[in-house]
Amino acid sequence: MALVGILLAAGRGKRFDPSGVQNKLLQTLADGDIVVAASARNMLAALPRVLAIVRPGDDKVAALLGGLGCEVRVCEHADLGMAESLTTAIEHTKGAEGWLVGLGDMPHVRPETMRALVAAVEGGARIAAPVYQGRRGNPVAFSSFHLPLLLALDGDQGARAILKSHAVSEVVVDDAGVVRDIDTPGDL
Repeated sequence: MALVGILLAAGRGKRFDPSGVQNKLLQTLADGDIVVAASARNMLAALPRVLAIVRPGDDKVAALLGGLGCEVRVCEHADLGMAESLTTAIEHTKGAEGWLVGLGDMPHVRPETMRALVAAVEGGARIAAPVYQGRRGNPVAFSSFHLPLLLALDGDQGARAILKSHAVSEVVVDDAGVVRDIDTPGDL
């Protein structure tokens, strides 16, 4: 089994709209695409299997991602933080050789960047992260070596602690999308 794409799309996006009325993942980009749809299409272009994690009651995002070809799982306790979404995904796919973990609010990451990260892990790296103009970004690929650590995550830091305490193979890319997310309406 190859690496599995994990698209984390269960956050509340409070910086985008503190009231919670507008779901940033369903907003339209300048090119007319929907934020989370663009993120999913790019990952699906790089990997044959993508598991999207959504929050309870987020039926529009779930239906959109399912319609694009993602497997969709609801993270019942998404409000506990990003780690909860990630562990839900890892638990569901723990037979994989590894995972490419991407964010639903990062629609500008190119498929070729994702393929390069997957290739780094397939080539022996235990963790691979993209670097654009000296800045480390997302998505990040993990080999199954880190399965126990990924399953033990908690809180809202996601896998940041693993990245800080383990060797990371940095993959230099010419892709500003790895450091560009949608946090505010001005980011669209």
